[in-house]
Amino acid sequence: MSSQTINGKAFEYALLFEFYERIKNITSVSITENEPYSTAKGFFDGFNEAEQDTFRITASASINFLIDIEPRLSNGINKDDVLILELVSDQAGQTGDVRDVLIIRSLQKWEIGISAKNNHRAVKHSRLSQRIDFGEKWLGIPCSKNYFEEIKPVFDMLTGLRAKDRTTKWISIENMHQVVYIPILDAFRKELLRLDKENPNIVAENLVQYLIGNKDFYKVIKGKKKVEIQAYNLHGTLNLPFEKVKPKAKIPKLKLPTRLIEIVYQENSTTTLLVSLNEGWQISFRIHNASSRVEPSLKFDINLVSAPHTLFTNHIFVNG
Repeated sequence: MSSQTINGKAFEYALLFEFYERIKNITSVSITENEPYSTAKGFFDGFNEAEQDTFRITASASINFLIDIEPRLSNGINKDDVLILELVSDQAGQTGDVRDVLIIRSLQKWEIGISAKNNHRAVKHSRLSQRIDFGEKWLGIPCSKNYFEEIKPVFDMLTGLRAKDRTTKWISIENMHQVVYIPILDAFRKELLRLDKENPNIVAENLVQYLIGNKDFYKVIKGKKKVEIQAYNLHGTLNLPFEKVKPKAKIPKLKLPTRLIEIVYQENSTTTLLVSLNEGWQISFRIHNASSRVEPSLKFDINLVSAPHTLFTNHIFVNG
């Protein structure tokens, strides 16, 4: 498992543990000890004491802030109103839910989620191949026949190379960017623009929802000596008051885009497309081969380059 994953899981555990420690004396709270919890705890326990302290101090700083802006974390209706803390399995991410930590009060029919990241900002890793209908999968609108006909020669060539010799490496393909990446990216670009033109107002919104998830959440990014908290309040379910207790800061609702403005290659790049949408959203799609050996599929590393200025962001500096 990559150190990125191990660090990420350990940080999820630290968040859960610190939440519990912080509010167990204020309200009824319980931890769901499921499989993701055991996995994350195992990774956390594998770090030495100094590293564990860093995870905990960072988690603790973000929790103090979340308690200020989410009054329902520390306020229950009565002792039966238990705050449940649980870690989510990675499978959930495939259905468009990017939250790692869930905090639930069933009596209040309320929950918030946190996406925990360790020095890491990529939002999605999605594949393209002859069989993958990205339109259907990401946006709920199927790709055209033209798109599949356009990408077919490239994927047929890759299938042929692999059939001839399963150990063939990507680096053995001459002018790979010209013969593989660019034709696929051009076809992808053309198709995305077509889908947007034929389905006005839908594609831009669905694309952002596919990338950042269909549920509101806080993103907590652990950096070196600081932690960043972003609030993805798309549907207005974050930052709610509890009876007369109001949040200490106001989190605006985030506007989803309604249209694609342009799709261009990043400057001096043959692997990355920049998709600009209205309302201040911009997304980068970097294509790459997932393994060193040739296979008839390619992977996208998808990142949010910029979000609307209404995206609530807070930086907390941490000693430790």
